[in-house]
Amino acid sequence: MTTDPNTIPGSRLKGPAAATYLGLSHSTLEKMRHEGRGPRYVKIGGRVFYRRTDLDAYIEGSVVETTDSRGAAA
Repeated sequence: MTTDPNTIPGSRLKGPAAATYLGLSHSTLEKMRHEGRGPRYVKIGGRVFYRRTDLDAYIEGSVVETTDSRGAAA
C-alpha cells in the first residue's frame, strides 16, 4: 500500500498519506487527532480520512508571521 498522496485517487487521503502530505509522521497525526487538534477529518464506517482541502486549510492556518513582517505591512 502506498502513502504517496499523489498516487491516491480522489480528494480523500488515509492517515499515512495525509501525514506525508503534511510532512509529519503518521503517529504524530494520530496523536494530534486524539488530542483534538490538527486538521479536520472525516470518519466513514469507523475509518478516518482527510480531505486535501482540509489539509491545505490547516497548512494555511498554521502560517506564522514574524514581528518584522507584521510591522512592514502597516
